[in-house]
Amino acid sequence: MNMHRLVLLRRAAGFTAAGAMSLYLLVKLVWITLELLHGTSDWVLLNAVTVVMALVGGALGLALAQSWGTRSPTWLVLPACWIAGGFLVSMLPFMVAGAVLAPSAPEPADDASMPAWETVLIGVGFAAMAVALVVGLPLFLRERWPHAFTGRIGRDRADARTAWILLPLTALGALWVYWAAGGTAGLDPAAEALWDVNARLLVANSALWAVAGVWSVWTLGRWGSGRGRVWLPMALGFVASGSLFSWGGWKLLWLLLPGMYQPVEHRWVAVTEHGVAIGTGAAVLVVLTRVYRRRASDLIS
Repeated sequence: MNMHRLVLLRRAAGFTAAGAMSLYLLVKLVWITLELLHGTSDWVLLNAVTVVMALVGGALGLALAQSWGTRSPTWLVLPACWIAGGFLVSMLPFMVAGAVLAPSAPEPADDASMPAWETVLIGVGFAAMAVALVVGLPLFLRERWPHAFTGRIGRDRADARTAWILLPLTALGALWVYWAAGGTAGLDPAAEALWDVNARLLVANSALWAVAGVWSVWTLGRWGSGRGRVWLPMALGFVASGSLFSWGGWKLLWLLLPGMYQPVEHRWVAVTEHGVAIGTGAAVLVVLTRVYRRRASDLIS
């Protein structure tokens, strides 16, 4: 596929992502309006946060589609790509598995009275945004930072001193695999009703990305075989680190707000778990950044 077609594909994916987020944004604005009118403002703060996130997601979609996106400052566009990929792209395996294994899983009590049109708009918005990012985000990143996604794994490997990152990554992955397989140590018996099929699939999805992060760091480090194209460990590491950081930060935020979120784990376990996920996700991104800088320096010199 020539460059012109890739650009057209990136633009189409970007506009699709922006349109998908507008559906989600519409539902959230309706919710906030109704809550304020009816005096039931318990969830206004949460919905306001998600409105901001939807606006950022829509802006990112437009950045993927427009030429100004490729000229935007790195400090502005890279975090948005990282967070969006971590939040949404990482959820695609869960969406597919959930559709196959738990198509009729009961909805939470809070959503029991949600009108059908709201459910459809939210579902379509999330799924379309995630799929559009899967297509458009790699094309955008490859066009903007080509040295990170072209060539083979070789002398540009990461510093071996980053090996410590493998320890918390592996620990998180092992813990989540254990829970997904039916283990109960660390889980709160009082929250047993929340530990349904969807909850286990979510934990399995987190385990999948923790394992992907381990493989990415291992492959890009001095411990890998040095074979294959660099784009795969870079792309998987990018999504995995974003998933660890974004979802860890989101869950930790609501854990620290009393009465806002009931975890299936004991609270101290959840706080530790998500804190480690945040730090590890950021550390993996640092590894990827170092690999990119080394590759760019070697190729320029």
